[in-house]
Amino acid sequence: MRTRSRVIGGVLAVSLFTQLAACGTLFYPDRRGQIDGKIDPAIAALNAVGLLFYVIPGLIAFGIDFATGAIYFPDENYSVAPETLHEAIGADGQIDMLHLKAIIEDQTGRSLPLNDPRLIQHSGSVEQLAAFGLRPAA
Repeated sequence: MRTRSRVIGGVLAVSLFTQLAACGTLFYPDRRGQIDGKIDPAIAALNAVGLLFYVIPGLIAFGIDFATGAIYFPDENYSVAPETLHEAIGADGQIDMLHLKAIIEDQTGRSLPLNDPRLIQHSGSVEQLAAFGLRPAA
């Protein structure tokens, strides 16, 4: 009887662990930050498995994937060379948002809403650059 309960507990633990790991955010961290797009059916199916067997983890997996944007396929052209972005930085080190929007639209063909409330902007410091071995060059 003791072996049976250990086996059942082990199977339950492994299945819960695999369901919590069946999340697009963990499989494709590079997709995070997307706002919309075509839904990846593989990630949706993995989240649906969690929804079928374990309702709460499945809902959490769907919620996280939609909130982070990791459930969406990436576009064909969604990156910009960092060298071209230096043009949008002014002499005082501030970013000209209109120039940045024009560069992104020219490179990717997409017009990004830079005033979208879901847009996350990070401000850094010279100490953070030094921690990565970089030096400030505005």
